[in-house]
Amino acid sequence: MGVKLTKNEQKKQKDQLKQFQRYLPTLQLKQQQLQSVIREAENEILKLKEEQQRAVAALSGWVAVYGGDAAFPPERSIGTLVQIERIEKDRENIAGVEVPVFRRLVFKDIRYDLRYYPLWVDKALVALKDIAKYDALVKTLQERIDLLQKELRTTVQRVNLFEKVKIPEAKENIRVISIYLQDQQTAAVVRGKIAKRKLVKAG
Repeated sequence: MGVKLTKNEQKKQKDQLKQFQRYLPTLQLKQQQLQSVIREAENEILKLKEEQQRAVAALSGWVAVYGGDAAFPPERSIGTLVQIERIEKDRENIAGVEVPVFRRLVFKDIRYDLRYYPLWVDKALVALKDIAKYDALVKTLQERIDLLQKELRTTVQRVNLFEKVKIPEAKENIRVISIYLQDQQTAAVVRGKIAKRKLVKAG
């Protein structure tokens, strides 16, 4: 087993056990918090994707009424007028993990020939930018999930290590040392009684 059968070792094992038992609830709480935040983010992604699909369907139906995007050659389609320059994000700390928070979407300033495109294109571009915002929100939430899942895996490993290895190991060590020390004490008492009897006889 590799454990010393001494009182000092017994104290050391008891101290370690207290430490493990004190630290375990903190780890379990962190595990629950991470799982909860991941679930929230996953639900939010599903909601955003549904909203985006509705927005795409509404735009497609509306554009079709006006003769649609098919009226333009591919290199001049409405989609080419909406290009993302950057996604701006903040950071926040969740259970000790730095994760991104979506702030805003910045689009490239693309000028287009008002004589070439009909008036309804302005309205279509606003709708396309909204649709693009959904993608940016989903992407940011997915980044959060990936970072939190990585931390969750580490936390679950630690919880398992404490629950299934460290705590049972310390308890077993304490039990073995206690039995040994008790046996030693009993043997010492027996030796003492034998010695006393011998002295009495000798007297």
